[in-house]
Formats: sequence, structure tokens, C-alpha cells
Amino acid sequence: MATLKFRVLFDSAGDLEVFRDIKIKDDANFEVFYRTIIKAFGLTDDQMASFFVSDEEWDKGEEISLLDMSFDSAYGDDESPVEMRNVKINERIDSTEQRYILIHDFLSMWIFLIELSEILPDEITEPEIALAIGEIPEEMKETGPNRDNFSFEGTDEDPFDLNGYDDDYDDDLGFDDDQFYDDDIGGGEFDY
Repeated sequence: MATLKFRVLFDSAGDLEVFRDIKIKDDANFEVFYRTIIKAFGLTDDQMASFFVSDEEWDKGEEISLLDMSFDSAYGDDESPVEMRNVKINERIDSTEQRYILIHDFLSMWIFLIELSEILPDEITEPEIALAIGEIPEEMKETGPNRDNFSFEGTDEDPFDLNGYDDDYDDDLGFDDDQFYDDDIGGGEFDY
């Protein structure tokens, strides 16, 4: 068994340079790698996440998901993403400069660019941080890296601000309250 050393770069907006060099056993699974990365950057592991096997151009390839979310839907058995716990890192290394993209929390879109930097002959028992440069600002941890990127075209409104909700909006669309109380759904007022 060998030890793999990865450079994990937080892909943030702006000038922020934050990365970690992480050493991990080559036969560790991607779930151990994921939890090591999230802990190294001071984030919580309570969100969905996926690794994507990448090429030298950072194009996303095969998805390796934290959990199987296919629910026997449109995915066939061969198309459903594999789960992190079922895949060892050394099973998805095609080159000495192997790359992955990690997306953590699909709503906030924490993106990490990961590149294999070295294969070491020495063995370690637990993953370790070999180098830590920069920190993610606390306010970014609270709001997410892409919170400021949300916008409604042509407006300055905050899409998450519901204080300005227009109670008469449905009236403006031509709905009549009586339409919702017809005989097909029992008629009359609802009892609360």
C-alpha cells in the first residue's frame, strides 16, 4: 500500500487562496477522503456531496456520490452514481496527476479542485493534513460561497427576502377565492 498526497484547493470567488495538502492511504474509500477534506476546511458534513473524476481540463466525469439518491428512478443499474463508501481511491486513479472535483452542499456549491501531487512509499494509518494555507472566512461558512451570486435579472431584490411578499399577487393573476372551494373538493370553508 502507498500513501497518496493530494492538493485540495477551495475554488472560491475573488482573491482568496485556501488549500490543503492531504495525505491518505491509497486503499481508503472516497467517504473517508470526503470527511477528511470537509474537516480540514472547517465545514460540517451534514450536506449532500459528490466527487467527479476529472481530466486535465477539469471536465466532470464519473460521479461518486455520498449517498445513492437514484431511488430506482430513471437511472439504470449501470448509470446510478456509485457511493463513496463503495469505491477506494486507488480504483479511480488513471494517472500520476489524477484530478477530482468535489462539490459539497449542492445549494451553496462549495467546490474543491483536487489533484494528486505525489505518491509516497511510506504508509500512514490515518489521513493527515501535510500543509494548510489560508482559511475560509467565518461569514462565508455561514452564508455559503455563492450566496452573493444569486440574482433576479434586471432587479436588485434579494431573492431570499420574503418580507416584501405581495398578498394580492394571486388576485393580480385573476384567481378568485371561490375557485378553490368548489364541490369537487368538498366545497365550503375549511375548518381549522
